Amino acid sequence: MDKKTRETYKKKLSEKRQELTTAYIKNRSYGMESDEGGTQDLADKASSSYTKEFLYSLSNAERVILDEVEQALERLEDDGFGVCEECSEKIAKKRLDAVPWARHCVPCQQRIEAGVHEEVAD
Repeated sequence: MDKKTRETYKKKLSEKRQELTTAYIKNRSYGMESDEGGTQDLADKASSSYTKEFLYSLSNAERVILDEVEQALERLEDDGFGVCEECSEKIAKKRLDAVPWARHCVPCQQRIEAGVHEEVAD
C-alpha cells in the first residue's frame, strides 16, 4: 500500500476514533443527567431506565468499534493493515473504504458470521 493511501486510511480511522469518543462522552453525560431527575412517578422511572439501558447498549457498541479502530491504526503501523486475518489475502479496497477497521475480507467475514470456520489440515 502506498504512503498516500495509508495516510488516507489513517485520517479516516482517526476521524472515526474522534467521533466515537465524542459520542461516548455525550452519552455518558446524558446518562448522569437522567440520574438527577429528582422525584419521578413509575412511568417516568421506567422511561428513564429504558433510556439509560439504550444509551448503555449504544456506548457498548461504540466501545467495540473504537477498539476495532484502535487495532486498525496499529495494523497500519505494523504493515498488517488491509490483510485478512483469516486467509491472509488482501482486503478489497471497496471494503476498506466502507469499513476501514475491517479485519477480514468479505468471504471470510461471511463465513465467520455464519459460524463456519475452515478446518486447518495437519
